[in-house]
Amino acid sequence: MRKLFFAVIAVAAIAIAPKTYAQTKMVGGAPMYPTKDIIDNAVNSKDHTTLVAAVKAAGLVETLKGAGPFTVFAPTNEAFNKLPKETVPTLLKPENKAMLTKILTYHVVAGKWSAAQILAKVKEGNGKAELKTVQGGSLWAMADGKKLYLVDEKGNKSWITIADVFQKNGVIHVVNTVLMPN
Repeated sequence: MRKLFFAVIAVAAIAIAPKTYAQTKMVGGAPMYPTKDIIDNAVNSKDHTTLVAAVKAAGLVETLKGAGPFTVFAPTNEAFNKLPKETVPTLLKPENKAMLTKILTYHVVAGKWSAAQILAKVKEGNGKAELKTVQGGSLWAMADGKKLYLVDEKGNKSWITIADVFQKNGVIHVVNTVLMPN
C-alpha cells in the first residue's frame, strides 16, 4: 500500500510539475540539445554551414557562446544561396568584416523569445510586432495563421521554418531568407 501511495504521488508530481526542460529538436540532420550553447549546436547542422562560417569570419563565436540570452533567426544555406552569387564570398573577406558583422547581428534579438511569445506580441500589435536587433535595426514579425514570418528594413520576407530550437543561452528560429539591414 505504501509503495502504491508513493507511486501515485510521483506520477501526480510529474503530471503537475511545470515543464522545466526543453525538447531536443533536429535541425540540419543533427540534434540540437537544449543543454548546449548556440554555437555548439549550430556547428552540427548541415543546413547552417554557411552561417557558421560567417559567424567565425565575423569573430562572433565567443559572443554567441556567451550567457545571452539571445534569440537568433538562423538563415539556412539555401537562404544564403538566394543572395547574388558573389555576395557570400565577398562578405567572408577580412576587409568586409564590419558589413558581415552588421548583417549577422541583425539576425539577433536580445532575450529568449519563443514563437508563442513573438506571436503574442504580434497579436498585441494588431498583426505586427517590432523586434529591435542587437545590430540596432528593426525586424517586424507578422503571422499568417500560426506561421510566423519576419520582414527586414528592405522589405524582404523570411519565414520561420523551424521554431523554438532552445539552447542553454537562448533560442534559434530557422529562417529561409537572409535578413538585410538598411
